[in-house]
Order: sequence, then structure tokens, then C-alpha cells
Amino acid sequence: MTSTTSTDLYLDLLAKALTRALFEDNDQIVGLINSWTKASWKSRLGVKAAPILAKARLELVRKRPYDAMARETGRDWPARAESMAGLRRMANSRLCIETVLIDGVPGDVVETGVWRGGMSIFMRGVLAAHGVTGRRVWLADSFEGLPPASAETYPADAGANFNFAFLSVSVEEVRRNFTRYGLLDDQVRFLVGWFKDTLPTAPIDEISVLRLDGDMYQSTIEALEPLYPKLSPGGFCIVDDYGTINASRQAIHDYRVTHQITDEILDIDGWAAYWRKS
Repeated sequence: MTSTTSTDLYLDLLAKALTRALFEDNDQIVGLINSWTKASWKSRLGVKAAPILAKARLELVRKRPYDAMARETGRDWPARAESMAGLRRMANSRLCIETVLIDGVPGDVVETGVWRGGMSIFMRGVLAAHGVTGRRVWLADSFEGLPPASAETYPADAGANFNFAFLSVSVEEVRRNFTRYGLLDDQVRFLVGWFKDTLPTAPIDEISVLRLDGDMYQSTIEALEPLYPKLSPGGFCIVDDYGTINASRQAIHDYRVTHQITDEILDIDGWAAYWRKS
């Protein structure tokens, strides 16, 4: 569908900029993700050279063809983007926020696990585009990566390893990203620390859209338990990792069974999913 209103044009442009779909940027920065060391000898050599180059403020980049469908569905990790979620997940967040605005569902917008802040920036942009001043966007994250897997407490996380420097982004960098898009104001709030320490006492009264991106069982359940009871009826719960990470999906199923939640889970892009609280 062709965008026609100024709101559509702004939000489409914002989503494409945050995902770098606008620039068709698909550079692969060698050494950024450890798993690339399993590739060819050239890649392994590049990984060893990357830290040396970084000291000289240089980077080794592999140019790759842009894959529009991968960016649409969040199947790639754009190295320079503020969000790796993909355009369909951006559109879903917009749909959820605009629906709660139209229906008058009370509450703030919350994202748990924010990486570089791209999705939260977009959600703040949706509120700004509609002139909403009475709702806040909360960003909950350790801002130092994911916690070590605690298989004794959460067996579903056994063997999980998200120890990538790529995933560790400081709160200062996220704030800078908000500022670059002109969206850092007093409607943006940060909850800095591990979920188990920050979320049970977070000063959030009501939530209209809750977006979970914790990757692990632990991070997912530790967000659900204190926050889902604050989700208003008619509000939305979005799970970024539902279709890709078994541990996160298991946490969702366990919580729903325990609390007898039967609201239909809807697919977003083959990976992420959401439901509306009845």
C-alpha cells in the first residue's frame, strides 16, 4: 500500500532508516560476530586482523548483495542499523500502538531487551507522530549483554550462549541514538540492570504494549512475571523470539499455561509473534 499521509511517510521513513533498509546497507563487518570464525580461512584471518585494525579506527568489511526480503522479515543482522527486527516487526509495533490509541487502551509502551534501541525509537516515533504526550516508552535492559545461562534454575537455557560483544550496547549509546532521531525526551525512560533486579519494582502502573526480546527462558519469564499483570485488557504482548528460540517460546507457553491465558497467538513474520490480552 502506498503511503499518502504525512504520518505514513514519516513512520515508513523512520522504520527504513532504523533498519537501514532505506540505504540497502548489507555490509558484513568482519570480526563483529564470533560465529563467523567458522567460515573460510579468509574470514578467520579477517577476524584476527579486526582488533588490530580497530585500534587504528579501521574496519574490514565484506560487501554483500542487499536482500530485501531478509530485511523485511528480520532474517539478517544489519551491522550498522539501530534495529535488526525487520520491517514487518516494525509495522506490527505500529499496528499495536495505533490500535490501543484508537481503542483507548490505557498504559505505557515497554520493551525488554532493546539492543541499540531501534524498536523503542520507532515506538516513540509512533507516539510522536500521533501527538501523544501522556504515554511513556520504557526501555529495560542490562545494557551489557545477556546474563550467563543458569541451567540449574532454568533448564531450557542449558547450552545457551549469547556472549557476543555485538549484543552489548551501553545506555549512553542508546541515548545517543534516540537523540540522533530527535526522540529523546521525558517520555523515554530507562530501566538499567538485570530484569530480576529492575522489573519487579519498576514504577510502571499500566502497560498497553509489552514487547519482549529476551532471547532466553530466564530473560523472558523474568519480564513476563512482573509486567504481564500490568498489561491492560485490550493491550498487546509481542514476543520477538517466539519462532526462533525454543527457550523463549517455552517460557511463553509455561507462563500462559500457569495463568490460563488462551488468547490466540498470531504470527508476524515467521519468527516473531503476538497476542491481544482479552
